[in-house]
Amino acid sequence: MSIPITSNGGLEMKQKTTMDSKVISNEIKVRNYRKFTFTLLVSALSVLALLATSCGGSDDATSNVAETSSSSETSETEESSSSQSTNEETAEEDTTSQAPEIDEDCSTASEARDDLFPGVMFFSEAQTRCITDIDWGDRCDEETGRLKIPVIGHPECFAPFVGDNGGATAQGVTEDTINIVYWRWQENDFILQYITGPIANDDTNADAEASLRGLIQYYETYYETYGRKVNLIFYEGTGNIADPISARADAVKIAEEYDPFMVWNGPTLTNAFEDELVSRGIACLGCGPSQQVDYYKENDPLSWTFSMSGEQNILMGVEYVTKQLAGKNAEYAGDENYHNQERVFGRLFIESGEASVENNNEFENQLAQNGVEIAETVAYALDPATLQESAASAISKFKAAGVTSILLSSDPIAPRDFTREATAQGYFPEWVHIGSVLADTTVFARTYDQDQWVNAFGITTLSVRTNPLKSGAPYRYKWFFGEPAPADDSIAVIDPWPATFYPIIQGIGPDLTYDKWREGLNIADPTERYTTASSFSWGEKGRWPAELEYDFFGNDEVTVFWWDSDAQGLDETDAEGSGMYQYADEGQRYLWGEIPEAEIELFNPATSIDLYDDLPPGQEIPNYEPIQPGG
Repeated sequence: MSIPITSNGGLEMKQKTTMDSKVISNEIKVRNYRKFTFTLLVSALSVLALLATSCGGSDDATSNVAETSSSSETSETEESSSSQSTNEETAEEDTTSQAPEIDEDCSTASEARDDLFPGVMFFSEAQTRCITDIDWGDRCDEETGRLKIPVIGHPECFAPFVGDNGGATAQGVTEDTINIVYWRWQENDFILQYITGPIANDDTNADAEASLRGLIQYYETYYETYGRKVNLIFYEGTGNIADPISARADAVKIAEEYDPFMVWNGPTLTNAFEDELVSRGIACLGCGPSQQVDYYKENDPLSWTFSMSGEQNILMGVEYVTKQLAGKNAEYAGDENYHNQERVFGRLFIESGEASVENNNEFENQLAQNGVEIAETVAYALDPATLQESAASAISKFKAAGVTSILLSSDPIAPRDFTREATAQGYFPEWVHIGSVLADTTVFARTYDQDQWVNAFGITTLSVRTNPLKSGAPYRYKWFFGEPAPADDSIAVIDPWPATFYPIIQGIGPDLTYDKWREGLNIADPTERYTTASSFSWGEKGRWPAELEYDFFGNDEVTVFWWDSDAQGLDETDAEGSGMYQYADEGQRYLWGEIPEAEIELFNPATSIDLYDDLPPGQEIPNYEPIQPGG
């Protein structure tokens, strides 16, 4: 079966065509101009799982709109939590509409598939079956067979559902509703405030809730939900994003009071929230830091995430270092004495728990197996009280060990201290970005010592930025409602959850269960590959080694990039300034195994790109008038 997962709306049953792989990738990573830094920061914390993408997860783990609530934390709770859980296993498939039979006189009957989920039909398959009596509705452009929405590769139309949807097919699911809880951090979370610093963001949680409900209305206008609407419970956390005690208490309350089918988002620096939910049989989508692959296998099919796993990041980092850097001279170092010297590698990473140390050990072991040695390794903690002292010690060690090239996996704050200290000590190495979070954004990179960062390059899961006035979640929201989202600073952070959820349930059909969710993702095609987006997939796609599949992680690609200290332009907050990240080879993206051994040209603006004001050829969005909200 060919059911592509698309980044603006996940799952689409069709023959090797895809939707907008731009939205999840560019919105999960949040390529948004307005006050972009806070948005991107929270996106990285929430979706890429701060510290987990580069170093492993936290170690405190065991080991619209359809329905409104009277407050951010309350909503009508559906009955029968336990009975619905039982129903997931016993729901009778014969209560749902089956795929229409094929006319014996249909000339393309032999091409029809026999693997559709019950009750599901989409435009091209209907044509294959010679079915001509479907009323596709106002949401469908029947000339193209695709939805009338402004996204790249806009998805195929699905037939409006008629029939019995099976009612309570799973816990949190009824004939009419799907209970979804969206967790949101406290507005006064001091950890987030420390990381964001002076970056402006005036979105309130009330703004975020209103925007999410608006997004849900948009998706339910265009995507088939088989007679159900999301009953959203917007829940504000009771502790900071690193507090496992409050996180676990939140999970208990959510499970016992709201009976959700799924929870979206969670505290981003503790796994306690996700652990408690899945232990109670509740599915999580991006509910906390990435964990080790075995965790997801043990809790299959309840835990899902958007980011690469620590293991996957290791593979990409090792491949990049061994193919592009090892055995070659440190030609990009600030110290010219290094230019004719073969690279000597040092390793600098943020220690966020036992898993981060284990992942770094594995990274260095795999490098060693490929003949690459690390001369000096330094781990640091994100502690403002000790960071300067850690920087002074680390730079002294790297300098003494003769390190020419520092392999960096960090938070967005620490490089400021490390680069300033390097300059103070007269040490100018190459800074090689390997899996950091937000150190790969222009807005943060401008805060680093520019005498150092002029020598920065590496790999990133981010892709070439685009103009949010012309594409993406902020654009789509304004297109649909005629005005900007209330949470105009963080709409792109919020969108990945509904943008993933609705296309998946559309492809599953009326018999909505956790097992069908897993099966649907497994048989779905990866998203299309664009320079403006990462390609996402889940399941067994052959993109990773066998031991890492089934894949519970979404993002599969990286880009090579470098810091251009001379470039002038807008950063992600819309601020004009000096210094921009450039994406090498015009933003070419690589899956595991695809990074070439031939040199990827760096520090040449003629072969790189920093931002698309207009979408490149082949990645344009169609022009439609929106269906009026509520219409």
